[in-house]
Amino acid sequence: MRDIFLDLSIRSVKLNFLRSLLACIGIVIGVVAISSMGMLGANMQLSVKEQLSSNVNTIMISSDVVKTTTIAGTAITSQGVTKSQLNDIKNAAGQNDVIPLHRSGTQFTIGSTDGRGSVYGIDPNDIPKFLTVEVGDNIRGASDAVVGFTIASNFNLKVGSRIKIGQKDDPARPVVRVSGILAARGFAPDGVNSDNVIIVPDTWYTDHYGGKDLYDQVNVIVKNVDTISDVETAIDDKVNRRTQVIRIQDASSRLTSITATLGTITTFILAIGGISLVVAAVSIFNVTMMSVNERVQEIGILLSIGTEKGEVRRMFLYEAFILGIIGAGAGGICSLVIGYSVVSAMIGNTTYFFLPDSIMYVPYGMIVGIVVCAVSGLYPAWKASNMDPIDALRSE
Repeated sequence: MRDIFLDLSIRSVKLNFLRSLLACIGIVIGVVAISSMGMLGANMQLSVKEQLSSNVNTIMISSDVVKTTTIAGTAITSQGVTKSQLNDIKNAAGQNDVIPLHRSGTQFTIGSTDGRGSVYGIDPNDIPKFLTVEVGDNIRGASDAVVGFTIASNFNLKVGSRIKIGQKDDPARPVVRVSGILAARGFAPDGVNSDNVIIVPDTWYTDHYGGKDLYDQVNVIVKNVDTISDVETAIDDKVNRRTQVIRIQDASSRLTSITATLGTITTFILAIGGISLVVAAVSIFNVTMMSVNERVQEIGILLSIGTEKGEVRRMFLYEAFILGIIGAGAGGICSLVIGYSVVSAMIGNTTYFFLPDSIMYVPYGMIVGIVVCAVSGLYPAWKASNMDPIDALRSE
């Protein structure tokens, strides 16, 4: 049997079409804001997690103490993993690859253009173990270098290009020849941000920068990721046996930290999107209150002929639900289109858009929109159902 109170609610929405439409638009905007921002955050997390997960088998080791030496009477503070500590790390790591590296920020000149990036000193034999040379070859000569994708793109580098490394005003700046260009890697949790780097042989680095027996970082690439905790413990027991001299961190913990941070950012973005739904809730409340005030005599008639208060309440809640369902439905459709565009523009990759972790924000936004409408209609419905029938009939 058709519910007459539903019919009355539908009639009220139709009679006040423009007012109802404007209220629905508020819900549409709120649903789109929540859904689109949620999908943007989810795609950001999924993209970063996928990008970083390939390096979760890496242990990063750096010095936990500062050593002070004296050269020509001048105190110099340096920090790094010593040669003896490196040997202990290799013994504790067993068959896993151990990659020591030197690094420093540097200025460089390519042609007549100046730039800034990082210079890494790495044993050429270690480079293929964790990096991919996409164009050209690995380092072969003493003055060869491989460069990161970003530097190569920004400065239009090719195999054979020459790079002057060091301060611009230094007339004795060394020159390296580009032997290869690395594949784009993006941010990596192993601490080697190779896109904006110039990698030279470790011997070349120590000849020009010093620190032959002092390494800025040592990476241990564990062959079986399930044993990473055992390897960390073995290294810690071997090197930190008397006092804490090195800091040990694995890429998986850094990945967890990064994804947790992105999750917090996503929640914050959703909260901002939720503000638009608060505005929509006020609009729905206003529409429902206006409907109650305009139909006072109708309410009085219904109550005077024996209509129960619950049925009157239901009539106005139906109206709020109708507005919510229409607004949420339209908002859900718009969210797919707008969300896809936002993800494509902001991230440049829509691979994860239709995955459950991303697309779930569309029904989530719709449900929140409908619930907001229902809550907004509670007080007007309660007010209508508690009117005195005689006073309602007397009103003009």
